[in-house]
Amino acid sequence: MNIKFLIYQIRNYVRQFMSSAWQISILGVCLSLLLVIYGCQATQNKDNGVIHLTLWQGINPPVNRDVFQKLVDKFNQTHPDIQVESIYAGQLDQQLPKVLTAVVGNVPPDILTYYPQITGQLVELGAIRPLEDWFDKLPIKSEIISNLFEELQLNGHIWSMPLYTSNMGIFYRRDLFKAAGITEPPKTWEELRQVAKKLTIDRNGDNRPEQYGMLLPLGKGEWTVFSWFPFLFGAGGEVIKNDKPDLLNKGAIAALQFWQDLIKDGSAKLSPPERGYEEDNFTSGRVAMQITGPWTYIMKSDVDFDVFPIPGNVEQVTVAGTGNMYVMKTTPEREQAALKFLEYVLSEEFQTEWSIGTGFLPINIKSAQSQAFVELTNQKPVLKVFLEQMSVTRARPIIAGYSRLSDSLGRAIEATLLGESPEKALKAAQERLDMIWGK
Repeated sequence: MNIKFLIYQIRNYVRQFMSSAWQISILGVCLSLLLVIYGCQATQNKDNGVIHLTLWQGINPPVNRDVFQKLVDKFNQTHPDIQVESIYAGQLDQQLPKVLTAVVGNVPPDILTYYPQITGQLVELGAIRPLEDWFDKLPIKSEIISNLFEELQLNGHIWSMPLYTSNMGIFYRRDLFKAAGITEPPKTWEELRQVAKKLTIDRNGDNRPEQYGMLLPLGKGEWTVFSWFPFLFGAGGEVIKNDKPDLLNKGAIAALQFWQDLIKDGSAKLSPPERGYEEDNFTSGRVAMQITGPWTYIMKSDVDFDVFPIPGNVEQVTVAGTGNMYVMKTTPEREQAALKFLEYVLSEEFQTEWSIGTGFLPINIKSAQSQAFVELTNQKPVLKVFLEQMSVTRARPIIAGYSRLSDSLGRAIEATLLGESPEKALKAAQERLDMIWGK
């Protein structure tokens, strides 16, 4: 039984379903009993010389969790003095309240796996341990892809380590390209726009195409923002200036205008709200192109597909899809044990097996060059596109308050896709953020 996890789950349950008077009495009794149990467990762990660590993750799909668990089991077998318990704590976008509740309640996990954009919040709460003293002395540091360092840092400190990496590309159906007479993937925005038009087909003349050129994600959530960032960067745009949100720039406006142009052309289909990651439209042939990464189910489908880099307007850039690991502040003994597990995660051995099993790109250079991974890329050549893009991969901002920035950007993107002018949508988003940052 994981006592830490149970404590904060009971706290949430009591607060949600009980009156305030009952909350105080029941919560007090439950927490007292659980803390006694936890204290006994901690004593037992200390007596037998084994440090038991809890690790929270939101790894999906379940087959990827199985790969991770096998690797955790390997670590536990070779480190009898450290035992890591991997706990699936829910989808990452739904997990944040649990994480923050656990931190505020002083019952955090020992290791947290999450998107690096949570770094600012965890730093503000004083919940995580800086890692640069440990990382700078680590021999394996030179094996880590340097492009990933941007997402590890904030305010001059390194706060996390990468578990995996990937980036965005555009998947396309070769059969539909061939039927439309398209022989070369587009390399510019204008070419992408023209290709999308050519791939849009209304077979019965009812002004409702049975086939669209491209799928665009509708919604305010992070997936929409994540999918839009390559176009922002490709237009020379930014959303942060002097550590504050700055949305009203030419690049941001141009990137939103391009997405709106695809909608106005009638060549882009909007996803169901907050479900832009789903591939049903692509696999069924209702859309010919979709923005996503190598983790997609498309990779395991029978569809005749390929991938090309996301075209740029000013430059060709993509955005990183990275999952990072944090060492939570607990005790020096537990933190040191957690660092041993992180060193294992960074290793060539772990990264090769993990990447081959999940479809993510290895963060270790030796792993990417290993015979096993090279054989995989020969079997799945589309992986080479994502590997080659690592040199032009950029990160979403690592700032305190990223969730508010993302929410405002998501609202602006959604409004633009539904017909609002990019300038007006971004101005409204900027005004919201100015109020937040002003406070």
